[in-house]
Amino acid sequence: MNTRLWSIIRKEFIHILRDPRTLAVMFMMPIIQLILLGYAATNDIRRLNTAVYDADRTMESRELVEAYRASDYFAISYYVQDETEMATLLDNGRVRAGIIIPTGYGNALAKRQAAQVAVLIDGSDPAVATTAFSASQLVGQAQNTQILQQRLGVDVTRLGGIEIRPRVWYNPELKSSNYMIPALIGMILQMLTSLFTAMTIVREREQGTIEQLVVTPIQPWELIVGKVVPYIAIAFFDLAEILILGVILFDVPIHGSIPLLALLSLVFLLTTLGQGLFVSTIAKSQQEAMLLTFLIMMPGIFLSGFFFPLEAMPGWLQAVSYVVPLRYMLIIIRGIILKGVGLPSFAEPVIALAILGPLMLLGASLRFKKRLE
Repeated sequence: MNTRLWSIIRKEFIHILRDPRTLAVMFMMPIIQLILLGYAATNDIRRLNTAVYDADRTMESRELVEAYRASDYFAISYYVQDETEMATLLDNGRVRAGIIIPTGYGNALAKRQAAQVAVLIDGSDPAVATTAFSASQLVGQAQNTQILQQRLGVDVTRLGGIEIRPRVWYNPELKSSNYMIPALIGMILQMLTSLFTAMTIVREREQGTIEQLVVTPIQPWELIVGKVVPYIAIAFFDLAEILILGVILFDVPIHGSIPLLALLSLVFLLTTLGQGLFVSTIAKSQQEAMLLTFLIMMPGIFLSGFFFPLEAMPGWLQAVSYVVPLRYMLIIIRGIILKGVGLPSFAEPVIALAILGPLMLLGASLRFKKRLE
């Protein structure tokens, strides 16, 4: 690291330490949000992406699948060839539920024996899992009643019917904290780096010190990097803070790789730093920088799946959400912490961040550099 860059970083750390109120906000905000949102409520949804493994392939099994489709709770998105393929779809988040109809299902019904059907549910989102759990049983009971009605005159207690056995993966207890706390990592990383990066640069402009820096031999890229590095360090401190407190206070399980989470968080930070630099080129005061940052962040938070499941949104809003970086980061965080999956399971979100991050940072940096000149 060259001397000029290190001087800028050191100078920024001194500024932070001289402002204890801001420093307290940086460290206390994650704790407050962790407590306030740890048990936040979520909404039920409909048309849940669902995979079907029909090993029986009979008229009776097809009728059961159609009953699930007609319920409006399940959207049959995939027909798989085995349970391994279904597990892969659940791991990478392509589906939230899976229906397994075993061989002999139709034959068991014909013999008036119990016909078991397995429903696998992604429990990483308790709101989704609760809906799927209840709906799977309701559909099974309704289909069972229909079968019984077709056999009037026979002792009901002797009929086998359908027996639905739901199983919840990743979050068996359906704890909201297991869903919300990992998401706080993405939101706080975004808020800290965007807000404080924008405000510190605007503060330099208000105080007139940024002009003094511009006339020195410091290169524009050194000024940019020197300004943002301290906030990256603080963001990673808060990441560790949330993980530790989440485990201690809420018993959130961490199943995946922490180094992988840290690496992908750094990729995500490229987008948030880009937002902060962009705001700093527009705002003329720290108050204006704060308002503009929240104006940009709030729609992204609502369209990322943080509070409300994306499946519950209208189609046009779901389309807009594809340009929201936080959407992809939440998939990655929940996949690592709750599901314990690796990089191959969320390759698409990583690729999206790898494209959006550098583009946003480059665009904002060019605008910021032009403003300096």
